[in-house]
Amino acid sequence: MNTSHKWHFFRSGGFDQVRLETGEDIRALAELDPKLWAALSCPVNNLEFDRKTLEFLDIDQDGHIRVTEIIAAVNWAIAMLKDPASLLEELPQLPLQAIDDSSKEGAALLASAKQILHNLGKGGVEAISIEDTADLTKIFASTKFNGDGIVPPTAAADTETQTVIEEIMTCAGSELDRSGSQGVAEENTNHFFDEAHAYSEWWQQAEQDANNILILGEATEAAKTAFDNIKTKVDDYFTRCSLAKFDSHASGALNPALASYEALAGQNLSAVSEQLIDLPLARIAAGQPLSLAEGINPAWLQAITTFKDQVVTPLIGVRDRLTSEEWENLCQKFAAHQVWLDNKQGATVEGLGIQRVRSILSGGYQDKILALIQKDKSLASASDAIESVEKLIRYHHHLFRLLNNFVSFRDFYTGRTKAVFQAGTLYLDGRSCDFCLHIDDVAQHSTMATLSGTYLAYCACTRRDDDTQQMNIVAAFTNGDADNLMVGRNGIFYDRQGQDWEATITKIVEHPISVRQAFWYPYKRIGKMIGEQIEKFTSAREQAVQDRAAASIADTAQAAESKAPPAPFDVGKFAGIFAAIGLAIGAIGTAIASVVTGFLSLVWWQMPLAILGLILIISGPSVLLAYLKLRKRSLAPLLDANGWAINTRAIINIPFGTSLTQIAALPPGAQRSLSDPYAEKKTPWKSYLFILLLLGGLAYLWRTGYINENTVDQLRDRVTNLIEGERSTADEAEKEGAEEMETVEPETELVPENEVDEVVTTTTPAAVIDAVVPAAKPAHAE
Repeated sequence: MNTSHKWHFFRSGGFDQVRLETGEDIRALAELDPKLWAALSCPVNNLEFDRKTLEFLDIDQDGHIRVTEIIAAVNWAIAMLKDPASLLEELPQLPLQAIDDSSKEGAALLASAKQILHNLGKGGVEAISIEDTADLTKIFASTKFNGDGIVPPTAAADTETQTVIEEIMTCAGSELDRSGSQGVAEENTNHFFDEAHAYSEWWQQAEQDANNILILGEATEAAKTAFDNIKTKVDDYFTRCSLAKFDSHASGALNPALASYEALAGQNLSAVSEQLIDLPLARIAAGQPLSLAEGINPAWLQAITTFKDQVVTPLIGVRDRLTSEEWENLCQKFAAHQVWLDNKQGATVEGLGIQRVRSILSGGYQDKILALIQKDKSLASASDAIESVEKLIRYHHHLFRLLNNFVSFRDFYTGRTKAVFQAGTLYLDGRSCDFCLHIDDVAQHSTMATLSGTYLAYCACTRRDDDTQQMNIVAAFTNGDADNLMVGRNGIFYDRQGQDWEATITKIVEHPISVRQAFWYPYKRIGKMIGEQIEKFTSAREQAVQDRAAASIADTAQAAESKAPPAPFDVGKFAGIFAAIGLAIGAIGTAIASVVTGFLSLVWWQMPLAILGLILIISGPSVLLAYLKLRKRSLAPLLDANGWAINTRAIINIPFGTSLTQIAALPPGAQRSLSDPYAEKKTPWKSYLFILLLLGGLAYLWRTGYINENTVDQLRDRVTNLIEGERSTADEAEKEGAEEMETVEPETELVPENEVDEVVTTTTPAAVIDAVVPAAKPAHAE
C-alpha cells in the first residue's frame, strides 16, 4: 500500500472503514489497498441509485461495477474538474467555472456545455444540470449544424438545394439528425449521385443507337410497356393456332369446353375476373390471325387496344388483324431495346426521369450538399462532447455517494441517509424495518442469507393501483419479538420514492431478534406447554365423560329391560377417591409450603438474590445464547446473495441492529387514558373474603379441638378402615354370586394401602385431610 497519502479510518460494523472527507482523499483513491475497500463488486440492478450513472460506470457493460471501474471514473472526473473537492458537495448542477479547460478534452467539454445552454436559450446561465442534457432533440431543435454529419433540407439556404436533398432522401434513403429531423449524410448523398451518373450514361447508350433501341423515340418506353403487357398472351394465342393447324382434331380441345362456361354462368363476371383472364385471348382456329377489334377476350380487350394504338399503328400502320408473321416482326423490333433494358444502370434514380436527373447533375448540387455536410462535421468535437458533459454532471452529483457505499459503508453505518442497497421501509406488526433489500429469486437468496444470523421475512409486494407491478423484498427484523410474525401476514412497504406497496410475508428465516425476546422466551415456552397440556387433558376428560354417559345410558336401558335392581351407591369407593385427591393436594401444598417457608426463612437481603438466581436459572441460558448469536449478525451474506462481493464481515451488532427496526411508541408529551371500558372486571374482594373465611375456619377448628396433634393419626386410621371396608364388601358380593349387579368404577384409582399410610404420616397436612374427610371428629369426642 502506498503511504504517500495520509488516510483516516473509522471503526464501525466490526471493521475499519476509510473516511473520505477531502478532495485529496478522492484523488488518492487509486493508492488505497483494495483489501481495505468494503466491497469489490456490486450489481447495477436492485440499487437505489441513478441508473444512467451506473451505465457510465459499467465500462464493459457486464452488469457489475468493480474496483477498476470506480477508480477509472474517479480519475476521469478529477481530470475534468479544477477542484476534486467539488465532488463532495453532491450538487445537481455543474458550475461551468468548475470545469478544467486546460486540457483538450476539458476545453471541448466546456465548449459543448456552453453550446448546449446556448441552444436551449440559456446563454447567460453559469451552471448546467442533468435536465439540460436529457433531450438531444430539444438541444438541437433550433440548430442547422450539430456535428453529426447529417444535414436536413432546412440546412440549405436555397430552395433548389433543399429540393434536391428531399429527392436524395426519397431515392437513396435518409438518416435521423440529432435535431430529430430526417436528413442526408455523406454516404447516401454520394450513392445518389453515383446512381444518377450511371443512369445518365445508360441513357446515353440508347441515344447513340436510337434506330435500334429507341425505335419510337421518347414514346418507345410506353410502347415497350404496352408490348410487354400482352406479349405472353399473344404468344399463347399464335402457338395454339399453330397447334390447331398441325392437327385439326386439336381445335376443339384448345378452346374452352362448354363445361367451363357453365361453371361461369352462376357467377358475377367482370373484365378483371380471374376466370376470364385465364381463358385464351381469342377463339382458336387453324392459322387464324389475331383480330385487334372484335372477338377478343373481354379481360384483354383494353390491353389489346392500347397495344394497337401505341405499338401496331406506329410501327406497321393501321391494322384490324395481326398475323403471326407481323407479330414476329414486332418482337424483333423490340429485341435490342430489351437487351438495353436488361443492362439498366442507376435504377435508384429512375423514378426522377432522365431529364430531371441530368438537370440535377448539371446544377452542381453534389458539391453544395457535401459542403454542408462537411460544415456540420466541423462541429463534431463540441457536439460529441455532449455525452461527456452529461457524464461529468452525473459524476459530480452522484459519484461521492457511491464511494460511501462501495469503498466504505458510511451511509449504512452512520444512518445519515439510507444506503444504496436499502430498498425502503416495511411497516408490519407495530414495527418499521428500514433494512430491506430488493431481490429477484427468494429461494436462491435465502440459501445464502441464512448465514447472516438475522431474522428475515421475505415479502411479495404489489401496487394497489396496478397489479402488474410486482417485486420481492427481504426485511430484517432486528428489534422486538417474533410472536406475531408468520407467513401470510400483511403489511405496507414504502419504497425510496414514497410509493406504497401491499406486502405479504411469503417466507421466514428464523434467528434471534433481540435479547428481550430471549429473556421471555423460556416463560412463554413453559406457558405454551402448560396450555397445550391443559387443552389435551380437558379434551381427553370431555371425551371420557361423553363415553361414560353413553355407557351409562346403555346400561340403564339394559337394566330396565332385565328388571334388575340398580347397583347400590358404593360409599367406600367414593370415600377412597376423595382420600386420594386429598393426598395429591396435600403433597402440592406441602411442596409450596416448603418453598415459601424456605424463602421466608432467608434474611431480607437474601430474598432478592434468591429471586434473581431463579430468574437466571430459567432465562440465563436463552439470553446468553441469543446474545452470542446477535453479536455475530453479518451484512455480508445478505449482500453477497444479491450479487455483491463484500470484502469484510460487516457486523450488525445489537445496538446498531436495534436502530434498524423501530418499535411503535407513543410520541413525547402524549397523554394516555388508562380507563378501558371493555377491560376485564377485577373483583379482588372475593379472593380476600375467601382467604379470611379459610383462615377463620382453621382457627376455629384448632381452638375447638377438631384439629390437634392426634388428628393426622385418626384420619389415617379412618382412611385405612374405609379402604378395608371397601375390599370386604367386594369380597362378600363376589361370594354371594351377584353377577348381575352393576358397579361404578371410580374415576381415580385408589392409592395402595401401604402408600396411603406413608404419604399421610409424612406429607399430608392435617388441615387438608380434615377438609377432605369432614367426618373426622375431635379427639375428646372419642
